[in-house]
Amino acid sequence: MTTQIATFHTHFGAIQFHKLCKSLGDTAVMMPVPRALSASCGTCVKFAVPFRPEAMTLEDLDSVYAVEGDGYRLLFRNEEE
Repeated sequence: MTTQIATFHTHFGAIQFHKLCKSLGDTAVMMPVPRALSASCGTCVKFAVPFRPEAMTLEDLDSVYAVEGDGYRLLFRNEEE
């Protein structure tokens, strides 16, 4: 399964997404945003369930990245602001 990282505009958004991932059976973890990525609140969620924008896009969600080796590939960016 691919590891992904979701970034958020607020800490509350990260908490909501973390709860959503847990409800889907994921072992999601909240953590500081890696230096290579930027986010408004500084908190991200590392998760493994497949990201589905139609079901998992929350208002506070900023971006979702796939973790690839030592780097990251953008999978989704929330354009609503």
